[in-house]
Amino acid sequence: MQPFTFVRLQYRSGNWDTDPRMPSNLLHSLIQYTTVPVEEQEKVVALESSELFKYPFSYLSGHKLVQFNQKERQNFETYVRNGGFVFVDDCNHDIDGLFARSFEEQMRQIFGQSVLKKIPNNHKLYKSFFTFEEGPPTTSFELNGWGDDLVHDYLKAIEVNGRIAVLYSNKDYGCEWDYDFRNKRWLAEDNTKFGVNIIMYALTS
Repeated sequence: MQPFTFVRLQYRSGNWDTDPRMPSNLLHSLIQYTTVPVEEQEKVVALESSELFKYPFSYLSGHKLVQFNQKERQNFETYVRNGGFVFVDDCNHDIDGLFARSFEEQMRQIFGQSVLKKIPNNHKLYKSFFTFEEGPPTTSFELNGWGDDLVHDYLKAIEVNGRIAVLYSNKDYGCEWDYDFRNKRWLAEDNTKFGVNIIMYALTS
């Protein structure tokens, strides 16, 4: 079995290099809870590079404008339609900010209108490793009144052939999980467990 590589997508617009400690934290959780072999460092891959197609999982985030160029748009579509999984997280944790509006517009341009659908809270994503009976766990950024003062009780997705190919979150999991993994012991409940579900779903669906 090939070691799992956490791939971060670099795109030319906006700011793609958010939450720098999050990947190592999730990789630590994979080691802690699963038997999946992992590469210990995240890998940054340009969205416009064909290297992307070597990896089944990728992560895309930011606060600012998302405006794919032609090659980025083409690679994103090809990757998704051919079995790739992209976890997209809005670091603004809102539904109306620049990242949210521009990313969703990119998805409409590539895949068509209304392509991002709400995922029901009984979706197998929420049972792919740990069980989350109430759907996506809430982040502290939602609860403390940042962003749009809303708790988003759902995630959205683009499905291809019955599987989630693009998982889209307004909940700012990236910032929620952006801490040194050694500090996890201070948490009453490990908040990265849902990240394990996301990766395990991507690898097994």
